[in-house]
Amino acid sequence: MEARDAGTLDSSAVGFFMLTDPHESRLLQCGHTQGSGVSHRSSTKKTCIKAVWKSPQEPPLSVQFLATVVHEYKVYWVRIPGPVVSLRGGGTAAPFTDSPSLTTSSSAPPTLFTSVGCGHSKTCLRDPVGCHPDSDPHCFFLSFTTDEAGQSVMFELSGPAEGYVSAALSLDKWMGNDDVYLCVNDGGRVTISAAHVSGRTHPELATQDNLWGQSWRLADGVIQCRFHRNIILSNRFTLNQSYYLFMANGSSHHSLIHRHDYQPLISTNQQLITGPPVDLTGSRSPLLIKFHGVLMLTAWMWTVSTAVIIARHYKYFWLHTTLLGKRPWFQFHRTMMVLAVVLTCVAFSLPFIYRRGWSKRAGVHAYIGCTVMALSVIQPIMATLRPVPDSPRRIIFSWLHLGAGSVTHILAMVCVFLGVAQQALLLPSPWSPAVLTGWVLWIMFTDLLLLIHTYTLRNTGNDDNDDKEHMLCPHTERGQQREIPQLKNVVFIVFMIGNTGFLSAFIKAIASL
Repeated sequence: MEARDAGTLDSSAVGFFMLTDPHESRLLQCGHTQGSGVSHRSSTKKTCIKAVWKSPQEPPLSVQFLATVVHEYKVYWVRIPGPVVSLRGGGTAAPFTDSPSLTTSSSAPPTLFTSVGCGHSKTCLRDPVGCHPDSDPHCFFLSFTTDEAGQSVMFELSGPAEGYVSAALSLDKWMGNDDVYLCVNDGGRVTISAAHVSGRTHPELATQDNLWGQSWRLADGVIQCRFHRNIILSNRFTLNQSYYLFMANGSSHHSLIHRHDYQPLISTNQQLITGPPVDLTGSRSPLLIKFHGVLMLTAWMWTVSTAVIIARHYKYFWLHTTLLGKRPWFQFHRTMMVLAVVLTCVAFSLPFIYRRGWSKRAGVHAYIGCTVMALSVIQPIMATLRPVPDSPRRIIFSWLHLGAGSVTHILAMVCVFLGVAQQALLLPSPWSPAVLTGWVLWIMFTDLLLLIHTYTLRNTGNDDNDDKEHMLCPHTERGQQREIPQLKNVVFIVFMIGNTGFLSAFIKAIASL
């Protein structure tokens, strides 16, 4: 079912519907307007479908409802004409609204919202932490206080005015089965409404007026909404219980909200709504995604980079020294690579656990990550099946191992650059890409410096012939033990300090999200 201009029935659908029973019906997008059509949700036979229709901000003088009814697979009727509804007062009346909860008071709050009293006289949740809504237009602010009679709670909600800001009460940190309150910029007007989210879907607006004492302000790039609701309501969450608090924002069009622009801010702990005032903290990044980022950065920024440097530049030292039956460079390289694979496997599984499946909004980061995961598993399998050193196929293995490892390392770097811009782990920009670029340059500089040092040893006249021969033909056996040059020791120590510094900076940034 949809509504169209009664004068031109071939035009696009106008207005949008709100569901009264989300279990029996669902919204459709007809044309460019979300929710402009309504349909059944199941294939069971029905005698009626109920929905509430709301007119657009600039409605036609009259609209007609059209319906399509299916009796059987081959028996159905289309464009069944419904009643014609005319705008009251010709063209002068305001658009019809379904309930007082969707209308907004023209009055503004007597004063700008302020963080004064947070944790003392009212409970607050702010992003960024400690921001002031009366002076910072980018401050997301939620506060609530219980009245002296203990019968109702006053909520204050504010944020940037581009679209909407919303708050939700939830029993857990997952979106779904949440009590939602919306503050929506509708072309210069503001609508304050209650809604319910049953899953990762569009909120279903409440059909009853549960909010009162509404006021709003829209000025200086900030939207502010104040409203009251009773503590105990038959069809809403009871406020004398503890909940996680959510705050989200995004764009809106003709009172219809779109998906939030960023990951919602979620309070760290549950809070009793009618309890003592607390200045709450929260995060937009789920803990599992934070661990994903930390483990991946540890694996590729620190472990793999170090293992590659050891294998490439420290392979032909300590030729006659063994560590657990193997040469030291090989034991260090293998241990760090195995550790990297383990970290990658654990980190790889965390987003799937959090999303409970595949994320459709992760973009190419997810696909490149799967490629890196596959290559990371192939590498140790290939190394286990490598031919003996004297085998003619050893050279094939060496090139395959080097090539696959280099491709994996490069793809992992690309994946890290894409990862720091993901909505679920949005690190500050341009800081994060700049530091990542510095890390890549740091690796390249270290590699180049060690290559120059090796080339100098091969060609300097101060080195003895035996050293030259060994550098040019590293597999040549010698009776004399070859120690690592002092410069290479210093370079390796400095490289490790730098790598640790880059990793620590990112871990600190992720922890602060």
